[in-house]
Amino acid sequence: QVQLVESGGDLVQPGGSLRLSCAASGITFSAYAMGWYRQAPGKQRELVARISWGGNTNYADSVKGRFTISRDNAKSTVYLQMNSLKSEDTAVYYCTATFQSSTYWGQGTQVTVSS
Repeated sequence: QVQLVESGGDLVQPGGSLRLSCAASGITFSAYAMGWYRQAPGKQRELVARISWGGNTNYADSVKGRFTISRDNAKSTVYLQMNSLKSEDTAVYYCTATFQSSTYWGQGTQVTVSS
């Protein structure tokens, strides 16, 4: 079955950096668009970044210039490098894998930005 396992969430101070990883199994990883979503307490889940099977990327305006999404097809892993973190980046971050009309979700990893 399909599994998306996120890791790398942590408590970090404002201005700090984190790298999230999402290891996929049970899919032909290279054929899937991969994404990162987040959900803060009391807010709707929102798209953070997305990378197509061909490597094209797009980002939420709130993270442009600070976050970078990348993928390693040989490792079936997608990454989210997060720099210059702000308190408003605090959320549970979810990895997604999408192919045509099917989207799979990971369980999420907590990122807390606080001094």
